[in-house]
Amino acid sequence: MRQIVTRGGKRWRCIKSIEATKRGSASREAFGQRMTATNKAEAQAILRFRSNPERSVTGK
Repeated sequence: MRQIVTRGGKRWRCIKSIEATKRGSASREAFGQRMTATNKAEAQAILRFRSNPERSVTGK
């Protein structure tokens, strides 16, 4: 993570996302889509675990 200054003030940004902006809009969009999919999958996994924690321990 790196702190950068934007029009709205200082913001923390992932170094990979900063590098993706330097490669062009198509690369930045692809990176954003991958990160969105990854974050969504992680959030769904956490919700499944919280909804039925016994099931994840027994593996059934």
